[in-house]
Amino acid sequence: MINILMIEDDIELADILSEYLAQYDIKVTNIDDPFLGVSTLNQEKFDLVILDLTLPGLDGLEVCSDIRKRHDIPIIISSARHDIVDKVEALERGADDYLPKPYNPRELEARIKSLLRRKNHNFNLNKGLKKKENLTFIVDEEKMQIKQNGKVLNLTSAEYGILKYLINKNSSVVSREELLYNIKVINEESTYKSIDVIIGRIRHKINDNPREPKYIHSIRGVGYKFTQ
Repeated sequence: MINILMIEDDIELADILSEYLAQYDIKVTNIDDPFLGVSTLNQEKFDLVILDLTLPGLDGLEVCSDIRKRHDIPIIISSARHDIVDKVEALERGADDYLPKPYNPRELEARIKSLLRRKNHNFNLNKGLKKKENLTFIVDEEKMQIKQNGKVLNLTSAEYGILKYLINKNSSVVSREELLYNIKVINEESTYKSIDVIIGRIRHKINDNPREPKYIHSIRGVGYKFTQ
């Protein structure tokens, strides 16, 4: 497992990223205080640091310098500060990558693995997720059918593709971009709104109340998570 320290005072964002990265065997420990974050890094072993620049009490650039003086660890800056001066100074102070907010968590996951490969860290970066046994929903790929409690659902090709993908990713957060990229029957020019509309139709057909979802859960700012 990849062990990451995140220093980020936006708790909601940290929770979203932590949940998303967990499906890729990446454990995130988030600290919202920069002083405590540096102290934690001095006491525990981590493989990579994700660092915000706008932090309470201490600018992230100072934190970056402090970390680089003490540790030879990859650092990814995750910041809403888009000024080229901040980007250049962060890299000059020892950061390895700079990812401007907002961004898709999938890109962060890809950058983490790319950076660790470049740093010659020996991780099984392609480790797959174990599929959980389907109980309520059963997918018949040969017939392109999905059964709910033994009853075949009346789905369009797009609905079938999205629901099948979500079922196969059971309990993992799936971004809208991931659905657009992986569901072949969906037009590549479709928008995130199109995905939301199809999800709404699926919810109606499986009797899943979006206000109190049992199966398809909305993950704010990212996409969806299917559980059963």
